[in-house]
Amino acid sequence: MHRSGRVDLLEHESTVLRGNPLGDPYHRITPVYLPPSYADSAQRRYAVVYVLAGFTGHGRMMLHESAWGENLPQRLDRLIDQGLMAEAIFVMPDCMTRFGGSQYIDSSATGPYESYLLKELIPAIDSRYRTGERRAVVGKSSGGFGALRLAFKRPDLFHACVSHSGDAAFEYCYMPDFPAAAIAIEAAGGATAWFDRFLSKPKHSSSDHAVINVLGMAAAYSPNPEEEIGFDLPFDPKTAELRPRVWERWLAHDPVRIVETQACRAAELDGVFVDCGTADQFRLYAGARQLVDRLRARGIAVRYEEFADDHFGLSYRYDCSFPWLVDILTDRSRQTTTGSP
Repeated sequence: MHRSGRVDLLEHESTVLRGNPLGDPYHRITPVYLPPSYADSAQRRYAVVYVLAGFTGHGRMMLHESAWGENLPQRLDRLIDQGLMAEAIFVMPDCMTRFGGSQYIDSSATGPYESYLLKELIPAIDSRYRTGERRAVVGKSSGGFGALRLAFKRPDLFHACVSHSGDAAFEYCYMPDFPAAAIAIEAAGGATAWFDRFLSKPKHSSSDHAVINVLGMAAAYSPNPEEEIGFDLPFDPKTAELRPRVWERWLAHDPVRIVETQACRAAELDGVFVDCGTADQFRLYAGARQLVDRLRARGIAVRYEEFADDHFGLSYRYDCSFPWLVDILTDRSRQTTTGSP
């Protein structure tokens, strides 16, 4: 008989997000998927998977249904019901900002979203639910970037990670948008003027994406409290000429570069999964290939897959990554019985 999991909407009042520079909510709602057997035993604990949304997304959007597709809980129910995946808890954080996202980074321009996730949300989940000792993090696009960055930095918190079409090799995925963004920003009278106009528009156009994406990334990668908008652009808005010092600040967050630093602890992870479509509009296959090559050159095993698709509508790729990820976690902590919180 088919059994469904349960979705809790965990309400959490953040201390670190209170007073953030954008005035974004510090009261956040996080969907938490509890597997079908969760209510059967007060002793059984479960591995936890954190699913990070891409740019312009947040956790509750993963609950949306479409005419011919599954939302995230429905996908998890099916994978478990078909015996394709062991049971686990899945957490869908909300790290959205007015700039479209936070890249899961602490920034003076947006707020301390890495600290929120690691220092507040994880403890809140662990105190409320019967979580095991093992966690993983997965995401698409900016969420994939966040999964890589957080796992490479904190393997003590995350034991494996998955990046679906995650941001990497910034010169290929971001820099091509700089000329169009510069023209739009200069025509509006500056970044602040463009952003204010963007927020007031009843409908946004496809041409807006290049600009808001650049602003969102600049807010994460090159914050500057002395600037009116709170960050430095990596180019001159009049000429689109690159500003090398600012650009270097961006590159410090590039997973391809992070792998080469002593701060990267990817070798301590139990698993890394990277994939990308060969028709990705943001050329993220270049970053994926470079990242995988550099990890393997350091003796780090990576599962890497390419597929014939572009950047969007890739939730079906979770069918490949979720079972792999949960297997890594549950092989070492399956059905731990250490009592309820």
